[in-house]
Amino acid sequence: MANTVVSTVAAPAADTKPARRRGAPDQGGKAFNRLAATCVTLFALIWLMPFLWALITSLRPNEEIAAHPTTPWSNNWTLDAYRFAWDSSPLGWWYVNSFIISTLTVIFTVVVCSMVAFALVHLNFRGKYVVFGLILAGLMLPTEALVLPQFMEFRALGLLGTYWAVILPSVALPVAVFVFHSFIKAIPVSLVEAARLDGASWWRVYRQIAMPLSRPAISAVAILTFITSWNAFLWPLLVLTQTKSQTIPVGLSSLVGGAAIQYAETMASAVLGILPLLAVFLVLQRQIAQGVSNTGIK
Repeated sequence: MANTVVSTVAAPAADTKPARRRGAPDQGGKAFNRLAATCVTLFALIWLMPFLWALITSLRPNEEIAAHPTTPWSNNWTLDAYRFAWDSSPLGWWYVNSFIISTLTVIFTVVVCSMVAFALVHLNFRGKYVVFGLILAGLMLPTEALVLPQFMEFRALGLLGTYWAVILPSVALPVAVFVFHSFIKAIPVSLVEAARLDGASWWRVYRQIAMPLSRPAISAVAILTFITSWNAFLWPLLVLTQTKSQTIPVGLSSLVGGAAIQYAETMASAVLGILPLLAVFLVLQRQIAQGVSNTGIK
């Protein structure tokens, strides 16, 4: 009987290292996340501390602030600074004026700038890139350089002292056109072409496709426009001359004058001007997060 030779092949050594789970973050990713969270926390504290200090100072008596300006605690908390701001000025009218002006500015800016961006992305016409370049050049033009020609223009139109004198110059916002242009350009072309093949007009494509998918851009532009319009000081100071027609920044600036420095009243004025901005920012920031999650943007 022939001898049979049995050959054995050694099995590969078992890997003693545990297999990394798919999708598990590595050490480098964890370190980056910790670094990013630390940076966000530090920047949040940098921006939050002045507001908290203004809030605390506005609740302290002026005599105590003058004696101990760096003490963050008080034994005599009071709302006298806010009562002074309300009783000595038409504060309610200033809030109404600022809210109407800022809200209308946001609405007109979103509509006009989104339509301009949509036309620059999807419509073909002569000089399109020249127009886009001129709009982007507006980012480098200081606002103060336009004060005199705008004042002469609105005086000729008879709009001085009205809301429109403050709203209309703020509608043409180059950065809003840039934001909408970048976002609308990211919408898949196949989606727009399919709608056009189905007989949809450009207006319908803009209204039912571009704008619903641009919710994060709408919220970002709304936040930027509302904050810019609410904090505007120089232009409303020039065109809104009556006391009851003034905005919050212009009106509150009249409460901090005088020979003696009124620390509590000054800080109360700052807090009253900031609170609406915080509310608007928190609401629209949530809309941005929801819009990004719905559109699937990473």
